[in-house]
Amino acid sequence: MTDHGVQILSDLADVIARRKSDSPEQSYTAKLLSQGLERCAKKLGEEGVETALAGVLGDKQHLTSESADLLYHLLVLLTAADVSLDDVMQELGRRQGVGGLVEKAARPRL
Repeated sequence: MTDHGVQILSDLADVIARRKSDSPEQSYTAKLLSQGLERCAKKLGEEGVETALAGVLGDKQHLTSESADLLYHLLVLLTAADVSLDDVMQELGRRQGVGGLVEKAARPRL
């Protein structure tokens, strides 16, 4: 990902955080956030399924569009849960250079 791509995600996260205080009647983001963490999580799950299905269909434009929706809804859920994009990026940085199987084995089980 380019620095520009990272900046776009960061800017979107900032917009979502600001929309938290907007009127739910005027902002889709504010409406989602006002409906609580469970609704935000459910919406992310729906978008995840739509993204996966778009991937299976092999339509790059559809997958691109659904992926954008998925990233937006992930940022909404993070905002609702009071987790910053920086927190996520730091976690990704921590995992860098660690094999996926090793990293996964080290995670606490739920």
